[in-house]
Amino acid sequence: MVDMNQLLGQLLGGGAKRGLIGGLAGGLAGGMLTGKKGRKIGMKALKMGGVAAVGALAYTAYQRYRNSQGATSAAPSAMPLAMPLAWPLGAAELIPAPPGTAFMPQASDYAAHDALGLTLIRAMMAAARADGRLDAQEGQAIFQRIEALGLDDESQALLVAEMGRPVDMDAIVNSAGSPEVAAEIYVASLLAVEVDTAAEKAYLAMLAARLRLPAGLVTELERQVAAQKAGV
Repeated sequence: MVDMNQLLGQLLGGGAKRGLIGGLAGGLAGGMLTGKKGRKIGMKALKMGGVAAVGALAYTAYQRYRNSQGATSAAPSAMPLAMPLAWPLGAAELIPAPPGTAFMPQASDYAAHDALGLTLIRAMMAAARADGRLDAQEGQAIFQRIEALGLDDESQALLVAEMGRPVDMDAIVNSAGSPEVAAEIYVASLLAVEVDTAAEKAYLAMLAARLRLPAGLVTELERQVAAQKAGV
């Protein structure tokens, strides 16, 4: 059985052979599947694991957003702040998402971790393919890169199967069962691309709108991911 949390962490960290704290983003996270240059992802984020890293990015961005609004905006799902936010934090400093909230399932809830991990992987794949149609030549290159990630056979087969599915924006949006997961889906999508084409920018703008993310929160999510990619 595929461990989605581990698989997501491998994609964020460049694959099993490099390890989660190798510092280089491989796979979808660095645009590897679209042939773009890999990016750095903060080592602190990678040490958390896949779902936790994405959750921390989304949670930290939301805390910054609340702070910039004077903490007057309602928290997602009426969830109170877990701690006062010192301002300003360093750009790449992360606040771990509290377990047992919509940002982060309890560690013992393996089913919830797997479900969220698969949702985030699918969001990454959709974003990675936002800049054009996947033709046979591109598909072959993607499958070769999946093989190069050094995954186990079951994880590799899952990625190949998911990559062969048509992008279903409705399914991605509907998988956001809460505002917190919506923010995490947007974070995962940002991690999958360099956002340097008009098609990618249009896709992300449409995704943010359909996920009903406030403009200020979108700005903080983008800022947080950019800081992690830059390693600052």
